[in-house]
Amino acid sequence: MPFGTHWPKAAALALSVFATFPLAGLAGAEPRHGLAMHGDPALPADFSHLPYADPDAPKGGRITYAFVGSYDSLNPFIVKGAETTARGIWDVSLGNNVFEALLARNRDEAFTLYGLLAESVDVPDDRSSITFNLNPKARFSDGKPVTPEDVIFTVEILRDKGRPNYRSWYSKVKTIEKVGEHGVHMTFGDGADRELPLLIGLMPILPKHATDVENFDRSTLKPMIGSGPYLMGEVKPGERFTLKLDPNYWGKDLPIKRGFDNFDEIRIDYYRNRSSMFEAFKKGLYDVNAEADPATWRSGYNFPAVADGRVQKEEFETGVPKGMLGFAMNTRRPIFEDVRVRKSLASLLDFEWLDKNLFFGVYQRNASYFEGSELSSIGIPASDKEKALLAKFPDAVEPDVLDGTYRPAKSDGTGSDRKLLRSALELLKSAGYELKGNSLVNTASGQPLTFELLLKDREQERVGLAYARTLARVGIKATIRTVDSAQYERRVQEFDFDMIMTSWPASLSPGNEQNFRWSSTNANVPGSYNYVGANNPAIDALLKDILFATKREDFIETVRAFDRVLISQHYVVPLYYLPAQWVARWSRVGHPEKQSISGYTYPTWYPTAAK
Repeated sequence: MPFGTHWPKAAALALSVFATFPLAGLAGAEPRHGLAMHGDPALPADFSHLPYADPDAPKGGRITYAFVGSYDSLNPFIVKGAETTARGIWDVSLGNNVFEALLARNRDEAFTLYGLLAESVDVPDDRSSITFNLNPKARFSDGKPVTPEDVIFTVEILRDKGRPNYRSWYSKVKTIEKVGEHGVHMTFGDGADRELPLLIGLMPILPKHATDVENFDRSTLKPMIGSGPYLMGEVKPGERFTLKLDPNYWGKDLPIKRGFDNFDEIRIDYYRNRSSMFEAFKKGLYDVNAEADPATWRSGYNFPAVADGRVQKEEFETGVPKGMLGFAMNTRRPIFEDVRVRKSLASLLDFEWLDKNLFFGVYQRNASYFEGSELSSIGIPASDKEKALLAKFPDAVEPDVLDGTYRPAKSDGTGSDRKLLRSALELLKSAGYELKGNSLVNTASGQPLTFELLLKDREQERVGLAYARTLARVGIKATIRTVDSAQYERRVQEFDFDMIMTSWPASLSPGNEQNFRWSSTNANVPGSYNYVGANNPAIDALLKDILFATKREDFIETVRAFDRVLISQHYVVPLYYLPAQWVARWSRVGHPEKQSISGYTYPTWYPTAAK
C-alpha cells in the first residue's frame, strides 16, 4: 500500500491484518542482529562491545570542543540551517547525541550496522524490503516509548520536508506498515538499490508526539526531544551549545553503546577564526584540537602545557580512503563547460611549491577520489569488468586514466615551471583561448578567462592566493573573495559561485551519498553536494551499478570505474591530504588504546579526572 501524509484511514484495516503475521514471514528471512552492505557482519550476535570502545571507561566530568563559525538552528535535518546547526546533535564527528537511528554503525567495518532502536531486522536476499523489530525498552528522553508510528512519521516528514538527500532516499520506500506491536515493514520495489535498507537503518527517529510538523522545515532554537544519551542544555546562539547526559538514557547497557557517552556534559564553543580558537586551546578553554595545518602542528605546539605533558599530540593512522580536497569548478558557469579548460586549470596548481613553502613538505597530493584504498584506480589498469561497464561511454575516461598511468601534473617546485605553463597554454589554445598582452582571451567571444574563487577563511586564502599567482602567469585572472560563514554557506547552497575550496570525504563503502554529490538529478537541487553541477550519463549509470553490486569484488571494480570517470572529467583541481589524523588533547581527557579503522572516535573518549 502506498504511503503518504494521509495514509492512516486507508491503513487501519491493513494494519489489523498485518499484525497477525509473523515478522520474519513478511520479509522472507529470519531476524538478524546486524546487516552488512556486502557479506556478513563481523561481530557475532552475542558481542559485548565494539572493539574500539572501553566498556570500563571512566565516567563523569565535561568535555569541551570548539569550532570556527556560529549556529542559528537546533534542527540538523533541514535545508535551512543545515550548515549552521549546533554541533553535537546529529554529528558524524561528535556523535549522535540527541537523536538515534534504528541501527548503529561499527566503524571497524566497511559498512555494517547493528541493533540500536531496533533490536533486530529481517531482510530478504534481494533486499527488496526490510522489517525493523523495535526494542521494547527504547524510550525518548521524555519517557515516551519509541513506536512504529514514530518510524512511519519520520520517514514521511523527512521525505517531505527534510534535506534533499533524505527526500531522495526515503521517496524510494514504496510501502510502509506497522507489524504487531513493535515491528515496521517497508518495501523498496525491485531492490536495485541494495544500500537503501542500510540508509533507512541509519535514519534518525523523531518523536511524532513532540515534533512541530507545520514548522519543521524552519530553523529553530527551541530544544528538541530525541532518544539519545544527551539532552539539549544551554543555548547561546553563535557562542556556545551544551548537552547534558540523560541519567535515564534507555540504551546505556546495549552492547553497541558500552564504552560510549562517558561525559556528564558536552560543551561546544564557537570562535570567529582559527587563530583565536587555537589561543583558547593553549589556555585550556577546550579539550581536543583536531589539527590540519602543518605549520601549526610543527611549530605552534611549543607552549608550556605540551612541554610538561598536560597536552598530548597524537597521530592516528586510518584504513579508509583519504577522499578528495580540491578547488571545485562550477560547470553551470560557461567558462567551465569545456573539459579542456578544466583540465588545464587543474594542471596549473603548483603543488610541489605549495607543499615545500607553506606546508613543510608533509602533505601528499590527491589524485583519486578514494585515495589510499583498494577503491582507488590510481596505478591500476582497468579490468575487463571495468571496461565492460564503460563500453557504452567510450569518451568518458581518458587513456592514461584507463591504463592506470595518470597522475596530477607535477612541477619542478620553483613556482614558475615553464614546461608546465606551456603545456597548459597549449591545451587552452585547443579550447579556443589565446594570450593577448597579459590576458588569456576567448578568440570567439573576446572575453578574458577570469573567475572568482570563493573562500571562507584565511587558511584557504593562503592556498587560493598561491594558485592565483600561477594562473596569472598564463593570463588568467582569479579574484579571491573571502566571506563570513553565513554568506559562504548561503552562496554554496544556491550554487552562486565560480570556484570553491571543498572536500569530498570517502568511506570503504561509497553509495547513495555519491548520488547526492554527482548525479544529474541533484545537479540543480539547492542544498545538494553536487557543487560542480555534474550532469554526465556515465556517472549516472555507474552510480546505479555501485548500488546494485552484490559481491565485494564486483563493488570494488565498479567504484574504480566510477573513480576513473570523475578523474577524467576534471571537475576539481586536486589539492592534498595529510598522511594521518593529527589531534592534540589535554591530558584530562583520555581514549581507548585501540581506535577504529576510521580513526579516532570522540564518543568513546573519557575523563581521566572529573572536572
